[in-house]
Amino acid sequence: MRIVLGADHAGFEMKQNLVEFVRELGHETLDVGTDSTRPVDYPDFSEAVALAVRTGQADRGILICGSGVGASIAANKIPSVRAGLCHDCYSAHQGVEHDAMNVLVMGSRVIGPELARDLVKTFLSAKFSAEERHVRRLEKVKLLEQKFK
Repeated sequence: MRIVLGADHAGFEMKQNLVEFVRELGHETLDVGTDSTRPVDYPDFSEAVALAVRTGQADRGILICGSGVGASIAANKIPSVRAGLCHDCYSAHQGVEHDAMNVLVMGSRVIGPELARDLVKTFLSAKFSAEERHVRRLEKVKLLEQKFK
């Protein structure tokens, strides 16, 4: 898979570590920044990750900020992006399997590097179940998105 990674200054170091880890898992990576710990605004990187997923430049995205909350909110403003803030492995796979989550969001000030790696591995190995009830619910989510365009 092609995986886009982005982070603000708070998530920079975690992102740097995860870019190589994602490659080690056998995926292509696209790094959309930031490139240092110099203060930047998380919505810019949320948009970059979300647009890469929306346009098909990437199959899935990984997004990191201090708490993960702001980046998640911003990414979910982009149509067809389903970003989930996950700090546990159950949510990382269930979000994909049941909700077709396509962007994993994490808070670098909330979790450590080993848990981040576990979450990424879990997220990237999960697949949407396509069970009827999950397809039906996803269609309702898509209708909500269309309703407020």
